[in-house]
This record gives sequence, C-alpha cells and structure tokens, in this order.
Amino acid sequence: MQRRAAVISVVFFLVIGAGAYSLIATASTPSVSFENPEYSLAQGDEFSVPGSDQAYTVSSITEEEESGGHGGGTTLVRSGELTYVNDSARYTETWDNESTVTLDGTDYRVEIANVSDPSEATLVELYNETAILQADSNVDNETVTRDGERYVVVNGSTLVSVDEYFPANETRTVAEGDSFGYNNQSVTVAAVETSGVTVEWFAPEENTVTVDNEANLSLSGQQYLAYFPDGETLVLTQNYDSYQTQLSEIEHYHETENGLWGIAIVSFATGLLLVGMAFLPSRY
Repeated sequence: MQRRAAVISVVFFLVIGAGAYSLIATASTPSVSFENPEYSLAQGDEFSVPGSDQAYTVSSITEEEESGGHGGGTTLVRSGELTYVNDSARYTETWDNESTVTLDGTDYRVEIANVSDPSEATLVELYNETAILQADSNVDNETVTRDGERYVVVNGSTLVSVDEYFPANETRTVAEGDSFGYNNQSVTVAAVETSGVTVEWFAPEENTVTVDNEANLSLSGQQYLAYFPDGETLVLTQNYDSYQTQLSEIEHYHETENGLWGIAIVSFATGLLLVGMAFLPSRY
C-alpha cells in the first residue's frame, strides 16, 4: 500500500515537472525588434538625419565573441562605426620663435620682437652657405673663424667677412590676419605671441563615430537608440517607449522561465526522493 501511494505521488510530480519542462522547451525567447525604424542600415550604406546635410556612412559592423572570464562562458558583442567628413575642419600650426620655417621653397628664421603684445613677426631668409661656397670655384668650401669672426677664404689666402661675401638676408613680415600659401594650403596668421606664430587653415577631415549596441547615439543634434539585430544590420530608432516595453517583456519572460525551471527541478527531485523512501525496509 505504501509503495502504491508512493508510485501515485511520483507520477504526480513527474507530470508536473514534465509539464514545466515542456513549457520551457516549446517557448521562444523574445528579442528586441522594431517596426519601421528611422534607419535600417548595412555596411557601406550612406544616410543623413533630418534637418542636416551632413552625410554619414556605415563604415563597419562587427560581431565578436568575448570571454566572460572565470568560467563565465562567452558573450556575443556587436558594434559598428560611422564615418563622416567635416568639409571645413580647422587646422593650426605654431612656428616657434627662432625656429626655421620653409615658405615657397625658401627657409626663414622666425623672429618676434620681445614686446608685451606683438602683432607681427619677421621672417629672415636663411641662405644655404654650403651650396653658395661650392658654386664658387674661387673660395674654399668651408668658412674659417678668426678672433670670433667668420670669414670666407678667397683664392686660398684672402679672408672676406661672411657679411660681405654672402648676400644680405631678405626679410618678410607676417602680421595677424595675413594670408599666404604654405604647404599647398592657403593659411592665415591667427595669432602672434612672443613664443611663436600660429597659422590656421580649413580643410576636409574624416571623423569616426563608434556605435555600441543598445546605446544612445547623437548625430547632428538628433538622438537615436542604436541596435544590432544581427551581425550585418544597424538599426537607429527614436522609439524609446517600444524599447523599454520590450525590455520589460524580456525580463518577465526570464523570470517566468526561471520559475518553471525551479518547478521542474523540485518536482523531479521530489519524485526521486519518494521512490527512495518507498523502497526503504519496513521496521514492522
């Protein structure tokens, strides 16, 4: 009689456990999806946001497995990159005082007066002394120094001061607001300080925006939620309400799933316990 009652109880718990497990096995795990998102993009697609003429290009979409560490398994991580070109990016370069700069193929030394608020700088042309000496067959290829003064040796014996032999250094003045050609760009003197001269120019510049999965993304003043439904698609949407609702549904699903697993495990464990107890030897 005892064993018959145990068998009935075991069958009862097995039915409950099997029912819970069947619900887990047949249920489909919900995922985030959006109907008619603002953008559904693939790698290489180009787009622009409303109210802006700035064009963006999906330059990459990646899908990688990352280890969780400490036996935590792996996680599938998706991300991407957007690129856009700023047609009028500002570039600057500073010429330090007493440094050398090359303009139109000529080297100049930058000289700035030691005043409190300079507004201009003098560029002193630097001659290639070696090239000039080598071009003159009547002089030695190197200068000599006598009593602290440098000389050019002419005809093997005559000493001529370098100031007399070499042509006078030409100078040019650059002031704040002046524009001229430099390194194949039209530059403007943005500032002159005692420490140096700052020039600026404007030219195209390519920029990169990193896109993380399920993260906010600001483009041309518009905010979007970025989502990668697979390893080849980037979805941009402003439907945050739908996203939050779906997250709540997914969380509720996992809570229910965990509850069903608990029922299944307890039911099967109870059934095994009853079987073991039914076959214990009787004391009577």
